[in-house]
Amino acid sequence: MAYADPIHPAACPACIAVPDTGDVARHEQAPIERPRIALSLPGIHCAGCISGVERALFGVPGVADARVNLTLKRASVDAAPGVSADRLIDVLAGAGYEAHELDATALSATETDRGGRDLAMRLAVAFFANMNVMLLSVSVWAGAADATRDMFHWLSGAIAIPAVIFAGVPFYRSAWSALRAGRLNMDVPISLALVLALALSLWETRASGHHAYFDAALSLVFFLLLGRYLDHKTRASARSAAEELTALEVPKAWRVEDGEEVEVYAAELAPGDTVRVRPGGRVPVDGRIVEGSSEIDRSLMTGESLPVYAGPGHAVSAGEVNLTGPLSLTVTAAGRETALHRIADLVAVAEAGRANYNSLADRAARAYAPVVHFLALAAFGAWMWISGGDLRLSLNIAVATLIITCPCALGLAVPAVTAAASGRLFRQGLLIKDGTALERLAEVDTVVFDKTGTLTMGAPVPEDFGDLPETERAVAFRLAQASAHPLSRALAIAAAEGGIAPAPVEDIREVPGYGVEGRLGDVPVRLGRAAWVGATAATSTATYLRLGNGVPHAIRFVDGPRPGATEAVAALRAAGKRIALVSGDNCAAVDAFASRIGIEETLSEALPEDKAAYVQRLAENGHKVLMVGDGLNDTAALAAAHVSLSPSSALDAARVASDIVLLGQSLAPLAEALRTAVKARGRIKENFTISTIYNIVAVPIALLGFATPFAAALAMSTSSITVSLNALRVR
Repeated sequence: MAYADPIHPAACPACIAVPDTGDVARHEQAPIERPRIALSLPGIHCAGCISGVERALFGVPGVADARVNLTLKRASVDAAPGVSADRLIDVLAGAGYEAHELDATALSATETDRGGRDLAMRLAVAFFANMNVMLLSVSVWAGAADATRDMFHWLSGAIAIPAVIFAGVPFYRSAWSALRAGRLNMDVPISLALVLALALSLWETRASGHHAYFDAALSLVFFLLLGRYLDHKTRASARSAAEELTALEVPKAWRVEDGEEVEVYAAELAPGDTVRVRPGGRVPVDGRIVEGSSEIDRSLMTGESLPVYAGPGHAVSAGEVNLTGPLSLTVTAAGRETALHRIADLVAVAEAGRANYNSLADRAARAYAPVVHFLALAAFGAWMWISGGDLRLSLNIAVATLIITCPCALGLAVPAVTAAASGRLFRQGLLIKDGTALERLAEVDTVVFDKTGTLTMGAPVPEDFGDLPETERAVAFRLAQASAHPLSRALAIAAAEGGIAPAPVEDIREVPGYGVEGRLGDVPVRLGRAAWVGATAATSTATYLRLGNGVPHAIRFVDGPRPGATEAVAALRAAGKRIALVSGDNCAAVDAFASRIGIEETLSEALPEDKAAYVQRLAENGHKVLMVGDGLNDTAALAAAHVSLSPSSALDAARVASDIVLLGQSLAPLAEALRTAVKARGRIKENFTISTIYNIVAVPIALLGFATPFAAALAMSTSSITVSLNALRVR
């Protein structure tokens, strides 16, 4: 394994050690019943990965079904009780796929999008019913009279009444909830207009009237549902980031009882218990190591780009990954008391606070609804007085006023622009997940970046490997091939790309916590930590190679910037944005990288709560913050920010907490996203202006009695189409 001695002591083989036979036997003799196993697959990225994972899982005896979701990077497995998650993870590791167990129970509430399917179903019913009623209406408009006209009206009513009742349920439910709370919202005039349009149409049909407005009611509910559905679909993820974090908690642990390992639920553990964490496993609790030494991957918790050495006396946290030898821990915190769960609580609080953001549509609705009711009521009262008590005429005019002022254009103003802008940004490599994200993005004046995995690729690259003599490079290549440590993998890739042939090193073995050693002929060779090899540790991330009694060679590594990072920072500075770099890495690494990429304001060695507090302080000082991060240690800050963005390679919980996901590797589209957001906000305001002008012109016509409910529906449809066409200009 390749090993580093950066500013923090780290470096041990990251090979996944095989548990001893006794452990395996115990594990298979005491299976835990599990009808469904959920696995996180952070490394999959294409259809080939899906088929590869499913093929490997189906090859395990006892697996009845396995399905991979590429979007969620997750596999769901139905297996016999004797098949454990550990066994499946080992099989996938052998097939080249990283996998971690998730708590399927914690994810069960987030698997389906029932709201979206419900809106789509009601929208389809409204559309098909409207088409059929329009066909019947055409016959009436063409001159059908007397009994024929009445028959077409009754047929229209038979189609429209159940369709409007069914399709309008979201509006009725919302309106009733508002009225019960003693307030008005946009759905109150909508529901009133639909009910009155149906009632008036039935009255006209029963009285053999010339006009019925079933088509108007259906057009109204169709356009309103279209706006509601567009708004829903822009929210790409209905799952809570806090729930995703909770799912990352390890559901089971191996507790040591009388020298034997017993599998128990992690929630049953208490401070003082001793648990065993196997190589490759995620730590289930906060604890202190009492036996064993290993390397710990803390990237999820601290953002550190490389594993760190951990031995007796060192503290570890739930969610961290044990990369090498087995560890025994004394539990200091379990369940809801772990650091991981505290981060989930931070995220939940931050999400609740950000949910209080009032969109432009919400602010417009508060002023709009009372005015609509007042106008309709005023029209009814005035025409009752003018006509000498003609209820039929007064109701027609009141309903026409309600329909013509119905907030279809207002309801489409925001989602239509958001959908158009989201499509434009998607083609540039950015996925907008939240309906109000563009509005909030347009208000941003400060951008806070994480470093590792965000501004950098989070993968070490050997900096001076090519300067070594050919023999040393060949030996390093062979030793690195025997390790799964991140530095070893990076070294092996660089050697392979350089066309180097591995040296014939024999008797290769790993020394947990130190490195890899072997024999080149009669010469002992080592690759690993500085002290083990006999070198003086460098101030940068490095692994060390020594052949026999020769002088040790330091192989230094750097984490290069993400493509487009320098350009994005420069463009944001040119746009007048305040830029800061916040990282869990050490001061020297953070300051060096910040200077290299052009960022002056930095915060290093930041814990997850430090990052969230930093963002909150900026918000308290009046700044609108865009947080860009990718790890568990960024999740609370992402949720606390005014708007947030994560790369697609980020941890599931970070992507869920974010409003925007970067689909490609380059950060270059970030500056364009801010410009597009400003344009989109301008289009939204234009749509509100169009709606206002439409009402200024159309409402007097309805109040004066010159618009039938059907003409009002046509006018309302025209305004909705105009708003939609204006929204398309964003593309």
